[in-house]
Amino acid sequence: MSAEEGRAVLVERLRAVAAGDSAALQAVYDLTSAKLFGICLRILGDREEAEDVLQDVYLIIWRKADRFDTGRASPITWLATIARNRSIDRLRQIGPRRADRPVDGEFEIADDGPDAFEMLLRAEEGHRLAECLDALDARARGAITSAFFGGATYETLAGDAGVPLGTMKSLIRRGLQKLKGCLSQ
Repeated sequence: MSAEEGRAVLVERLRAVAAGDSAALQAVYDLTSAKLFGICLRILGDREEAEDVLQDVYLIIWRKADRFDTGRASPITWLATIARNRSIDRLRQIGPRRADRPVDGEFEIADDGPDAFEMLLRAEEGHRLAECLDALDARARGAITSAFFGGATYETLAGDAGVPLGTMKSLIRRGLQKLKGCLSQ
């Protein structure tokens, strides 16, 4: 199945989910769960937490499928954003407790396939996004890709760069504004 055919199937299935079709949700799960689990696992670093968050992600999809807009994002981008945001929320909830968890399975990877960023690059809008990202300065590009495709928090990025949190937020905000302008052309 080509990327365009896969996108069309996901769009059609998400529309059916929005209409209350539980079989369509199962189809969306079958098509996307490995990728979304990989995003959750990469951000959370804990298989059990990632599994719990993935369940939450599909509950959110069930409740909010009617909000999916093909004019704003591809289906995998929309789904990956939900997984990323829910994983970061969970990471903030568990906070310091994370250090108490055993390291078993820390290095297990759910899927050897491409990660969300690589999938986006393969899709039509991914090519445009890559062009616009390349137009950004290196600091902004690195911060945006680390935050939105790698799951890094602003706090982590600021610490790694040795800059105040407000400076990192401003850098990313300005970069996103430039990115939005480029993508809307």
